[in-house]
Amino acid sequence: MKKMFLDPKKPLHTCNEKSCDDCKLVNKVECHFNGGQLFRFLLLILPLFLVGGYVIFKFNLFLLILWIVFMISYFGLIEIRVMCSHCPHYAEPDLKSLKCWANYGSPKIWKYRPGPMSILEKIIFITGLVIILISPIVILLIGHNFMFAIFYLILLILWKIGLKVFYCSRCINFACPLNAVEIDTKILFVDKNKKDKSTKRK
Repeated sequence: MKKMFLDPKKPLHTCNEKSCDDCKLVNKVECHFNGGQLFRFLLLILPLFLVGGYVIFKFNLFLLILWIVFMISYFGLIEIRVMCSHCPHYAEPDLKSLKCWANYGSPKIWKYRPGPMSILEKIIFITGLVIILISPIVILLIGHNFMFAIFYLILLILWKIGLKVFYCSRCINFACPLNAVEIDTKILFVDKNKKDKSTKRK
């Protein structure tokens, strides 16, 4: 039976350590993920998507279909290529799909590419997010529904705050433009993860 998440007692494939015991990074970054984190992330993002989808649906059904298709393509393929493929979690050799809180279940069809994102990748990543998240506000403003636009904007701000506080401040993908891990923690993590990425853990 396949496990839903990585073994929390086993170091990442990129890590130099042989055990997670007494790791100084515990409670500072999330090297492993669990169902609770995934559930809370969905609770954080679903209200925004449901309200946004409802807004677009009321405006035009065809635009809703385009929005959904783009969103699936972006989160399931594009984001994986430009951002997720830089993450140490992506380097796990035994994973055929991602087991993280943000893109759980997305297929690993790209190669692991350690290091920072390129300028083009950052532009693609941010542009995709803007298209998905800002489209409902644009439609509301076109329809002069300013009160609902303010409501959606509040949801968007709350989502961004929650994302930064509970997820981005602990995320091991330092390449992501949204990453908010403290610099001292980043240095310690990078120092522990200098292992040859091409060597499979035995």
